[in-house]
Amino acid sequence: MANSSQDLSQLNISEEEKDKLVAEVIRYVLFKTHHNSGCPIKRDELTQIVTKNYRQRLLPALVISEAISKLSSIFGFEMRELQRSRPSSNTQQPSVSDAKSYVLISKLPADMYRKYVEDANTTHMTGFTFVVISIVHLAGGKVIEENLWHHLRRMGLHETDESHPVLGNMKQALEMLVQQRYLQKDKVNGPESSILVYELAERALDGSVNERIKEYISQIVKNDVATVEID
Repeated sequence: MANSSQDLSQLNISEEEKDKLVAEVIRYVLFKTHHNSGCPIKRDELTQIVTKNYRQRLLPALVISEAISKLSSIFGFEMRELQRSRPSSNTQQPSVSDAKSYVLISKLPADMYRKYVEDANTTHMTGFTFVVISIVHLAGGKVIEENLWHHLRRMGLHETDESHPVLGNMKQALEMLVQQRYLQKDKVNGPESSILVYELAERALDGSVNERIKEYISQIVKNDVATVEID
């Protein structure tokens, strides 16, 4: 607390003003995460909340740091910074370096999260996410667009379907995984024309998600083996 008070003194801002800014950042992060289906939030957006009325150069870092701490201790969320992954293939255009961004990760145990937090209206998208990530994972971490849709079509999910009864527009559902940074999409030059390649992005490469994907795939394999043995 002494260090915090000293920092505020140097920044010429009161404890009350700082607390108000922290609350504004937390409110923005929670609202934006819910409203944008968990898409990453850029640090610049949070910085602008602070710099809108204050010009102290070091203040945004202090406010965001405290917001991260309170989101963890009070709300049970880890506000995790994403480390932008780079495509393994040569893209048609050089990738632009992304600014720092964050996502909220629940720190609750999986069973408690499902019981008290998870929205039943979004579970279909969670299932779709796991299926797509699993396909890309089994393809070695990247897959061309046509091959991805080939596997999805086998499950009755067609890229031309704009009104799937659960997922809606299928192309938009897949694009949402890119926006949420589960997938990264890049154009790659081919011998005749460019093709789209999907690769696993930061959130799909996260340790906890990666382990769940491996367990999911392992369970499917076990079920298939059991079915063969019964037959």
